[in-house]
Amino acid sequence: MKNWRAPVLLAAVAAVGATGTFVVGAATGMGSSELRHLAAYVVPALLVTVAAMWVTGRLLTRASLAQRFVVVGALGAAVALANLWVLSRQMFVSEHDATLLGVLLLYSVGAGVGAAVVTARSSARAVRSLTATASALGEGDLDARAGQIEGGPEFDVLAATLDDMAARLQGAQERERQIEATRRDLVTAVSHDLRTPLASLRAMVEAIDERVVDDPESMRRYAQQMRRSVRQLGAMIDDLFELAQLDAGAIETETRRARLGEVVSSAVATVGIQAEEKGLSLVAELNGADDALCSPRLARVIQNLLVNAVRHTPADGSVRIEARLAADALEVAVADTGEGIAPQDLARIFDPFFRADPARQGAGAGLGLALAKRIVEALGGEISAESEPSQGARFAVTLPRSPRSPCAAAMGQLQN
Repeated sequence: MKNWRAPVLLAAVAAVGATGTFVVGAATGMGSSELRHLAAYVVPALLVTVAAMWVTGRLLTRASLAQRFVVVGALGAAVALANLWVLSRQMFVSEHDATLLGVLLLYSVGAGVGAAVVTARSSARAVRSLTATASALGEGDLDARAGQIEGGPEFDVLAATLDDMAARLQGAQERERQIEATRRDLVTAVSHDLRTPLASLRAMVEAIDERVVDDPESMRRYAQQMRRSVRQLGAMIDDLFELAQLDAGAIETETRRARLGEVVSSAVATVGIQAEEKGLSLVAELNGADDALCSPRLARVIQNLLVNAVRHTPADGSVRIEARLAADALEVAVADTGEGIAPQDLARIFDPFFRADPARQGAGAGLGLALAKRIVEALGGEISAESEPSQGARFAVTLPRSPRSPCAAAMGQLQN
């Protein structure tokens, strides 16, 4: 079916031209006999023209743009000259007028061929530019761009599409590199951090199994140490599991809601014993935001901030949780009176596996703050840290009232 589209289109265009010829002839006063006489020449010429153009099109399938444009221009002039010769032979046009028109047509052939060559050169230049860009992209050079090629609207659109595709590929490759780098860091950090509790557990289990220790006091002490190692392993596994869920986009699709007061109470309960053992004052001031609805995952954010605060606050210090509900945002902050954070470490405090002081390693693989940042950003909010050495630290979570944030959407329903 597609093979017939070209000749049918050519015939339709040529038929329109032939119809125009008859209309002009009738308008200039030609009688019916003269129109029939004209038709005897126009109809065969129409068939010959369609056949010639179709054959030419088939022959030019592998020709360059310049060759195609030149042949098309020359073919149109040749058809005009042939028609003029026939008309002059049949006395429709005087020989003097035919000669004059023939000279003018020959001049138009040169002008048409020149215009075809110039147009073909610009189009060919655009095609070469697009080809070079596509080849560079195929060889892995994702910085290659076609830019403005000035080959006409169609080529400009094609160049813009190619550049957009290259930019998308470059972004995807960069994301893949970041994911791969994070994966390598994860394997390295977790392998290192798993070694300590596993080695401790193995040593104590072997000591008990080989009856190196068997008195009740030593057994109780070993049981406490084993419990501590198990908690450490569980904390790392929980962090890794939650990071995997975040990478899968679980937060963006969840619909569960919880009240902020319940979320804070749940987070406080996880650190209550540690805070009590250190003699820390743990205070929550929600300032009327208790009933604000938010994602239950906010409990993990507050819990990680509290764990970090309790760990780095000396005995008899204080940890405070504050909340503020504004017209356009919910802010939850955790402030402590601990050792603070060095200025050079503030910029990296949310990086996965980063520890400001390796000598104070605790449970986990250094993923707590990084995980908190991931959760907050998935909820459409921001998290920040401010601190001065020996003056404590303050971590603030801000969740905006926007459709992207599940917490903020729930806040809007609560207040409206």
